[in-house]
Amino acid sequence: MPYRSSIREERARHTRREVLAAARVSFIDRGYAGTTMRMIAAGAGVSVPTVELLFGTKAAVLKATIDVAIAGDDEQIPVLDREWSVRARAAGDVPGLLTVVVGVLGAAQERSAGLVLAALEASITDRDLGVVSEQLVAQRAVTAGWIADQVAARSPLRTGLTRADAVDTVWLLMDPAVFVRLTRHRDWSMPRYQDWMARSLRTLLVPDDLPTEPPTTSMPREG
Repeated sequence: MPYRSSIREERARHTRREVLAAARVSFIDRGYAGTTMRMIAAGAGVSVPTVELLFGTKAAVLKATIDVAIAGDDEQIPVLDREWSVRARAAGDVPGLLTVVVGVLGAAQERSAGLVLAALEASITDRDLGVVSEQLVAQRAVTAGWIADQVAARSPLRTGLTRADAVDTVWLLMDPAVFVRLTRHRDWSMPRYQDWMARSLRTLLVPDDLPTEPPTTSMPREG
């Protein structure tokens, strides 16, 4: 019956949340190599087969943990379809766009950077994590492309800057290693990081005499 089905789905979702919460704690405290499926299961109060049924492998658990950390919740809504992207698209100029973007990026980095870096480091020796690492890099490229396109819809790019250059520039600035080095190694506050990110994106992507009207031509592309 629909009612019973709804209850089962909610229980499964609750269990999934508990597993991911336990996994996050273990990955942060013990690292990927030091975390076992048994530890994750114990932390969530479930059996190892339950964790395996939900996710399959430890690498898949880490990937799901990172996805939730980036998004801020476990809603099945793509990152670029979320409410913040609606606000970003509604921005009438580059500064307004970047205000929304860096706010979201900063929060996502704070939640996920450590986990992402752990995954990238462990992927050197773990085949399953190698696949996860490639997925994470590709996801960042998609977001970087979206940001570059949104900037280009509001201003011409700097002279000679192609779309590929713009995407790679955003992709590099979004690197979680940059966030960690600035906020943890150099003791930057979140507002300082976000201000730097907004200034860097604007300086590197658009002309100094930033126009107030959207461009009438399309973004230059690689020949």
